[in-house]
Amino acid sequence: MDSESHRRYQAAMVSSYYPNTILLDHPVMTDGAKESYGADILTLLHSEKIFVVNSRRRNGLILFKGYHAEFAGPGAAVGGNYDHDCEMVLLVGNLSLVTPESYEECQKAYLIRRQWTRLIKQITETPRPQQRVRKIIDQFEQYFSPSIVAEMPDIVFALLVGVLPRTVGIVRRFGNELDEALM
Repeated sequence: MDSESHRRYQAAMVSSYYPNTILLDHPVMTDGAKESYGADILTLLHSEKIFVVNSRRRNGLILFKGYHAEFAGPGAAVGGNYDHDCEMVLLVGNLSLVTPESYEECQKAYLIRRQWTRLIKQITETPRPQQRVRKIIDQFEQYFSPSIVAEMPDIVFALLVGVLPRTVGIVRRFGNELDEALM
Protein backbone atom coordinates (compact mmCIF):
# COMPACT_ATOMS: atom_id res chain seq x y z
CA MET A 1 0.00 0.00 0.00
CA ASP A 2 1.27 3.42 -0.93
CA SER A 3 0.93 6.29 1.45
CA GLU A 4 -0.24 9.63 0.12
CA SER A 5 3.34 10.96 0.17
CA HIS A 6 4.52 8.15 -2.10
CA ARG A 7 1.71 8.35 -4.66
CA ARG A 8 3.58 10.93 -6.73
CA TYR A 9 6.16 8.26 -7.56
CA GLN A 10 3.43 6.07 -9.02
CA ALA A 11 2.67 8.51 -11.82
CA ALA A 12 3.29 6.12 -14.69
CA MET A 13 1.91 3.00 -16.28
CA VAL A 14 3.64 0.87 -18.85
CA SER A 15 2.51 -2.00 -20.98
CA SER A 16 5.17 -4.41 -22.16
CA TYR A 17 3.13 -5.00 -25.30
CA TYR A 18 2.22 -1.47 -26.28
CA PRO A 19 5.06 1.04 -25.83
CA ASN A 20 2.73 3.93 -26.63
CA THR A 21 0.96 3.42 -23.30
CA ILE A 22 3.84 4.91 -21.34
CA LEU A 23 2.19 7.72 -19.45
CA LEU A 24 3.92 10.38 -17.40
CA ASP A 25 1.87 12.96 -15.54
CA HIS A 26 4.73 15.45 -15.67
CA PRO A 27 6.88 15.13 -18.79
CA VAL A 28 8.96 18.09 -17.60
CA MET A 29 10.71 18.40 -14.24
CA THR A 30 9.38 21.25 -12.12
CA ASP A 31 12.34 23.62 -12.27
CA GLY A 32 10.05 26.33 -13.58
CA ALA A 33 9.86 24.78 -17.04
CA LYS A 34 6.43 24.40 -18.57
CA GLU A 35 4.99 21.30 -20.21
CA SER A 36 4.91 23.08 -23.56
CA TYR A 37 8.66 23.57 -23.27
CA GLY A 38 9.05 19.78 -23.27
CA ALA A 39 6.96 19.59 -26.44
CA ASP A 40 9.13 22.30 -27.98
CA ILE A 41 12.25 20.30 -27.14
CA LEU A 42 10.77 17.20 -28.76
CA THR A 43 10.01 19.24 -31.88
CA LEU A 44 13.63 20.44 -31.90
CA LEU A 45 14.90 16.87 -31.61
CA HIS A 46 12.78 15.81 -34.56
CA SER A 47 14.01 18.75 -36.68
CA GLU A 48 17.19 16.75 -37.45
CA LYS A 49 19.37 19.60 -36.21
CA ILE A 50 22.07 18.73 -33.70
CA PHE A 51 22.15 20.37 -30.28
CA VAL A 52 24.41 19.95 -27.28
CA VAL A 53 23.26 19.82 -23.66
CA ASN A 54 25.03 22.76 -22.04
CA SER A 55 28.09 21.42 -20.23
CA ARG A 56 28.22 24.40 -17.86
CA ARG A 57 25.01 23.41 -16.09
CA ARG A 58 23.76 20.41 -14.15
CA ASN A 59 21.07 19.49 -16.62
CA GLY A 60 20.10 16.80 -19.05
CA LEU A 61 17.42 15.06 -21.03
CA ILE A 62 15.88 11.67 -20.59
CA LEU A 63 14.82 10.49 -24.02
CA PHE A 64 12.04 7.90 -24.19
CA LYS A 65 12.36 5.56 -27.16
CA GLY A 66 10.09 2.59 -27.70
CA TYR A 67 10.89 0.19 -24.88
CA HIS A 68 13.72 2.04 -23.16
CA ALA A 69 15.01 5.44 -22.11
CA GLU A 70 18.39 7.11 -22.60
CA PHE A 71 20.04 9.86 -20.61
CA ALA A 72 21.88 12.68 -22.36
CA GLY A 73 23.80 14.67 -19.77
CA PRO A 74 25.94 17.79 -19.99
CA GLY A 75 28.05 17.96 -23.13
CA ALA A 76 26.04 15.28 -24.95
CA ALA A 77 24.71 15.64 -28.47
CA VAL A 78 20.96 15.35 -28.97
CA GLY A 79 18.81 15.52 -32.05
CA GLY A 80 19.89 14.81 -35.59
CA ASN A 81 19.35 11.30 -36.89
CA TYR A 82 20.35 9.96 -33.48
CA ASP A 83 17.06 10.87 -31.79
CA HIS A 84 14.52 10.73 -34.62
CA ASP A 85 12.78 7.85 -32.79
CA CYS A 86 12.38 9.80 -29.54
CA GLU A 87 8.74 9.69 -28.40
CA MET A 88 8.90 11.83 -25.26
CA VAL A 89 11.46 13.79 -23.27
CA LEU A 90 11.90 14.53 -19.60
CA LEU A 91 13.97 17.61 -18.80
CA VAL A 92 16.19 17.24 -15.76
CA GLY A 93 17.48 20.36 -14.07
CA ASN A 94 17.42 23.74 -15.74
CA LEU A 95 17.88 22.56 -19.32
CA SER A 96 19.98 24.56 -21.73
CA LEU A 97 20.70 23.42 -25.28
CA VAL A 98 23.38 25.03 -27.42
CA THR A 99 24.18 24.67 -31.10
CA PRO A 100 27.65 23.29 -31.89
CA GLU A 101 29.69 25.84 -33.81
CA SER A 102 32.01 23.44 -35.60
CA TYR A 103 32.32 19.89 -36.82
CA GLU A 104 34.84 19.20 -34.03
CA GLU A 105 32.40 20.38 -31.35
CA CYS A 106 29.75 18.14 -32.84
CA GLN A 107 32.08 15.13 -32.80
CA LYS A 108 33.07 15.83 -29.21
CA ALA A 109 29.40 16.03 -28.22
CA TYR A 110 28.71 12.65 -29.84
CA LEU A 111 31.63 11.14 -27.92
CA ILE A 112 30.22 12.53 -24.67
CA ARG A 113 26.77 11.13 -25.52
CA ARG A 114 28.43 7.76 -26.00
CA GLN A 115 30.09 8.08 -22.57
CA TRP A 116 26.71 8.72 -20.93
CA THR A 117 25.34 5.68 -22.76
CA ARG A 118 28.26 3.54 -21.57
CA LEU A 119 27.70 4.66 -17.97
CA ILE A 120 24.09 3.49 -18.11
CA LYS A 121 25.18 0.28 -19.88
CA GLN A 122 27.62 -0.50 -17.05
CA ILE A 123 24.81 -0.11 -14.55
CA THR A 124 22.46 -2.37 -16.56
CA GLU A 125 25.12 -5.10 -16.57
CA THR A 126 24.64 -5.46 -12.81
CA PRO A 127 22.88 -8.82 -12.43
CA ARG A 128 20.39 -8.01 -9.67
CA PRO A 129 17.55 -5.57 -10.50
CA GLN A 130 17.57 -4.01 -7.03
CA GLN A 131 21.29 -3.24 -7.36
CA ARG A 132 20.73 -1.66 -10.78
CA VAL A 133 18.06 0.60 -9.34
CA ARG A 134 20.22 1.57 -6.39
CA LYS A 135 23.16 2.38 -8.68
CA ILE A 136 21.16 4.53 -11.11
CA ILE A 137 19.50 6.45 -8.29
CA ASP A 138 22.89 6.96 -6.61
CA GLN A 139 24.35 8.28 -9.88
CA PHE A 140 21.52 10.76 -10.31
CA GLU A 141 21.69 11.84 -6.65
CA GLN A 142 25.42 12.52 -7.00
CA TYR A 143 24.82 14.76 -9.96
CA PHE A 144 21.42 16.38 -9.33
CA SER A 145 19.79 17.62 -6.16
CA PRO A 146 17.91 15.01 -4.11
CA SER A 147 14.66 16.97 -4.61
CA ILE A 148 14.95 16.64 -8.41
CA VAL A 149 15.65 12.91 -8.15
CA ALA A 150 12.75 12.46 -5.71
CA GLU A 151 10.36 14.05 -8.24
CA MET A 152 11.33 11.63 -11.02
CA PRO A 153 8.72 8.90 -11.50
CA ASP A 154 9.70 5.25 -11.02
CA ILE A 155 9.12 4.51 -14.70
CA VAL A 156 12.02 6.79 -15.64
CA PHE A 157 14.60 4.77 -13.72
CA ALA A 158 12.93 1.53 -14.74
CA LEU A 159 13.27 2.33 -18.44
CA LEU A 160 16.86 3.51 -18.01
CA VAL A 161 18.13 0.27 -16.42
CA GLY A 162 15.65 -2.37 -17.59
CA VAL A 163 13.64 -3.19 -14.47
CA LEU A 164 9.97 -3.08 -13.57
CA PRO A 165 8.67 0.23 -12.19
CA ARG A 166 7.50 -1.49 -9.03
CA THR A 167 11.08 -2.66 -8.39
CA VAL A 168 12.14 0.98 -8.40
CA GLY A 169 9.31 1.81 -6.00
CA ILE A 170 10.33 -0.97 -3.62
CA VAL A 171 13.98 0.11 -3.64
CA ARG A 172 12.99 3.74 -3.06
CA ARG A 173 10.73 2.83 -0.15
CA PHE A 174 12.97 0.32 1.59
CA GLY A 175 16.44 1.38 0.38
CA ASN A 176 19.23 -0.03 2.52
CA GLU A 177 16.82 -2.21 4.52
CA LEU A 178 16.14 -4.16 1.31
CA ASP A 179 19.87 -4.65 0.67
CA GLU A 180 20.36 -6.04 4.17
CA ALA A 181 17.36 -8.37 3.88
CA LEU A 182 18.59 -9.82 0.57
CA MET A 183 22.11 -10.55 1.82
